[in-house]
Amino acid sequence: MPVTATLANVARAVASVTVTAELLDPEGNSVATAQAAITVPVLEQADAVMRIDLPAPPRLWSVDSPTLYTVRTRVLSNGESVDERNIAIGFRTIRFDADRGFLLNGQPVKLKGVCLHQDHAGIGVAVPDAMLAWRLERLKAMGCNAIRMSHNAPNAELLDWCDRMGFLVMDENRQFNPAPEPLAELEWMVRRDRNHPSVILWSVFNEEPMQGTESGVEMVRRMVAAVRDLDDARPITAAMNGAFYDPVNVSSEVDVMGFNYYQDQYDKWHRLNPAMPMTSSEDTSAYETRGAFKSDPNAHVITSYDEEATSWGNTHRASWQMIAERPFVAGGFVWTGFDYHGEPTPYAWPTIASFFGILDLCGFPKTAFGIHAAQWIDDRPVVFLTPHWNWQGKEGEDIKVFVITNAETVALRLNGRDLGVQRADRITGNVWQVPFEPGRIEAIAMTGGKVVASDAKDTTFAPVGLRLTPARDRMAGDGIDCQPVTIDAIDAAGRHVPTANLMTHFTVEGAEILGVGNGNPNSHESEKGNQRSLFNGLAQMIIRADAGSGTIRIRATAKDLEPALLEIARTDRPEVPQVAVPAAELALDNWRRSPVFIERPEPDTAPADGDNNSWAFVHAGTPTPAEDQPGWRVYRASFAPWKRMVAKGARIRFERIAGSAELWVDGVRTSRKNSTAPGPLTATLPAGPGERSVVLLVEAPKARESGITGTVTVVPL
Repeated sequence: MPVTATLANVARAVASVTVTAELLDPEGNSVATAQAAITVPVLEQADAVMRIDLPAPPRLWSVDSPTLYTVRTRVLSNGESVDERNIAIGFRTIRFDADRGFLLNGQPVKLKGVCLHQDHAGIGVAVPDAMLAWRLERLKAMGCNAIRMSHNAPNAELLDWCDRMGFLVMDENRQFNPAPEPLAELEWMVRRDRNHPSVILWSVFNEEPMQGTESGVEMVRRMVAAVRDLDDARPITAAMNGAFYDPVNVSSEVDVMGFNYYQDQYDKWHRLNPAMPMTSSEDTSAYETRGAFKSDPNAHVITSYDEEATSWGNTHRASWQMIAERPFVAGGFVWTGFDYHGEPTPYAWPTIASFFGILDLCGFPKTAFGIHAAQWIDDRPVVFLTPHWNWQGKEGEDIKVFVITNAETVALRLNGRDLGVQRADRITGNVWQVPFEPGRIEAIAMTGGKVVASDAKDTTFAPVGLRLTPARDRMAGDGIDCQPVTIDAIDAAGRHVPTANLMTHFTVEGAEILGVGNGNPNSHESEKGNQRSLFNGLAQMIIRADAGSGTIRIRATAKDLEPALLEIARTDRPEVPQVAVPAAELALDNWRRSPVFIERPEPDTAPADGDNNSWAFVHAGTPTPAEDQPGWRVYRASFAPWKRMVAKGARIRFERIAGSAELWVDGVRTSRKNSTAPGPLTATLPAGPGERSVVLLVEAPKARESGITGTVTVVPL
């Protein structure tokens, strides 16, 4: 196993060190080591190149068994460790084949993927690590095994989770540009991510208009070369949305053809390019509103029967059928795994989120979740039934009932009566038209004549109370751990009421609420605070545990309903080492310093406009050298106050001033320092808008340093 460690030397002397690399197995046992001596010149870099010889074949990383080893690399100077890195790695082989698709460790694996944004209800793109893991768990439960990072490098922690959980990743570049700065960003992504076993494919662009031009080809050539210089083990693709058959197009420069939509072109492309592997890099773009079963364009609501899609896409069922039927198509990436803020399609404002997700903004499943679970899961029986069975007032009217399963046959029953058995269609599902009557409707999946799975919906009563359901019943008390908590309404029998749409309120002890949501793409309710309406029966809060042990207590209330109470154990855990959160203070660091005056100058003394020379530019904490005789200097700075300062005022604090001094703010003297010895000075700044002027007059004694010799901070009140 080759190991290259790049060392940088910022010391003032040449450094001669030893680099060691140790391979640890999944249990933490040392497997093998290697070392190299290296000399690094001053302010330069050098590579320590080593080879670790494994005594036995390693256990392989795969989707179902994501086995991880660790490479521990140390820098030893005079026998002491001065730096260390621990990198998780996996051993696996990957290959894209023109006829068989994608092969992992020599076996064909269909890419059952989704395009993923870093975005969640209530927290936007500031997604904590634990929430990243929870989102991936939701996808894994659906049978998803692949993720396309659209359209930028993901946060590193997401790839760490993909390594641990067994996801295959298309890592995608952001800027289609080989100029030095964007090319450096591409190189940074490859260098950062190339040790992740989950990463199987680099994508250099998404849907660029120059993909069918000579200029585009030349740009891709340069970007591909940059990637291969850093990683020649993984293939490269580009997410193309046209120009496939143009005489000049970028497919000639990549290893795997990436189709964004155009699924009717799979066969033609394969026929004309029989030696080139291909995958769907983006497909589907179907619309669903969770919990809605009739489209209402005026209300921007779209049925979740998987019936509507964009003009360029297709339904979830039709899209996967095109991929599943063709072994030479490596797989696909559904647009998208989760709904996301922005890009509302087909409806614009007041819609504020997408309809594309298999799961909504909160991670609550839509009908598409059940469809893909039946299509993608092979190791356990799955059956999914929709819609809900609360159709009071529609007695006797036909209700479309959709069922999909990976079993052989499926039967439908209503209040114990058989409504027929159908041979199951795993790709497109099965449909009944059932006259509504209250009660229970149930789908029974069978294989070999035996029942293997079932799903049922009950007609519920009116809601009488709320329920709180956490993702986990225990949290780490480290001030970091977080999790989603589901809020729903229940009837007198304790059953979920899928049609409840009512406001709920929360109180939390032992944790804080990071954000709230309900998955409604048309909702303008705040995603911060302690309240949220149920949308088609569901809402969500995301909580972060306080530090220390104890119990987290959550209470949810709604008008005329019984409240819900939830307790979650909080286990004391040492805080994770991290950079301290800086105090909420504004640093005044850039000052203009006047020449010395024999007599006390007026506080409005200032350099002329455009004068960058007669007054010095100095930083706070930089002493003014001693003068041959006593004198005065003027120090001037200005700042724009923060909103809180504008509303409530602030306090300005000079950590240390050498010499006696007067402080003037906006032309008003606010405080005085009489002692010439170094010491602090503080003053209160009144509330108010606009740029604030700060002037310090300092009288320096003879032959002693003077001026602003410490930090200057402005702290909101």
